[in-house]
Amino acid sequence: MMTVIGGPVQAGPTAPDWGAVKDKHRAMWALGDYPSLAAEVIADLGPALVGVLGVRPGERVLDVAAGSGNAAVPAALAGAQVVASDLTPALLAAGERVARERGATLDWQEADAEDLPYADGSFDVVMSCVGVMFAPRHEAAAAELTRVCRPGGRIGLIAWTPAGFIGQMFATMKPYAPPPPAGAQPPPLWGDEQHVRGLLGERVRDVRVERRTIRVERFTTPEEFRDYFASRYGPTIAVYRAVADDPDRVAALDQALVELARWFDRAAPGQPLVLDWEYLLVTARRGDVARP
Repeated sequence: MMTVIGGPVQAGPTAPDWGAVKDKHRAMWALGDYPSLAAEVIADLGPALVGVLGVRPGERVLDVAAGSGNAAVPAALAGAQVVASDLTPALLAAGERVARERGATLDWQEADAEDLPYADGSFDVVMSCVGVMFAPRHEAAAAELTRVCRPGGRIGLIAWTPAGFIGQMFATMKPYAPPPPAGAQPPPLWGDEQHVRGLLGERVRDVRVERRTIRVERFTTPEEFRDYFASRYGPTIAVYRAVADDPDRVAALDQALVELARWFDRAAPGQPLVLDWEYLLVTARRGDVARP
């Protein structure tokens, strides 16, 4: 997985060193403990995506930016032949452990979502669960998703929406984060219907888009939410490190994340947090004729 926090910026005189950018993001996603977060907070997302796609035994499935296998492992348990690809080896290693514990067999491979090492039309199903959205160059990633899917094959994506909780968390962290590389696009744009339709374009047909929410009741207080993400979620850890030398900015970020959780809390006063995190679910079929 990779992420760019913040909005698009104007291209400067020198193009970014994307290899260096990806090295930084590979290291960032190895911070904290994203596999435990995926298992404890958003475990229902992967099975939801696999279910909507109707993954069947024997199908060839690619999970792009699979992380620790939130969607890949359920697809394998459904009987599919699954390749789980991700930029970060530490996440793949964690996924392998989870798969063994659950009795799932799949292939874990390090791969860049913007330059997948697979032949055209290699897979019956190509999917990504809050993963490919963190690739900085959206058009490149979308082109790869469709390229490796066979004509008539199925594509399924889950992405956090800009206005939803996680999208607003990134907006909250943006003032405290270093500027993104020139040409990078913010992850939550993948949760905007028009943006995703534009990315997939004429390469797909039968596009279906649905807004859903996942209810999160893992945290008792806003402060517990903040501390959990500050210790386990790579992007949040990276932002805290960026301001670590400025106690006032650390305190301001602390308060901003607490206020975010309070704003979204649906619980009655005095009760543990109830947060509904909105995401966009997109399914489509690869067009029968490849288009540039």
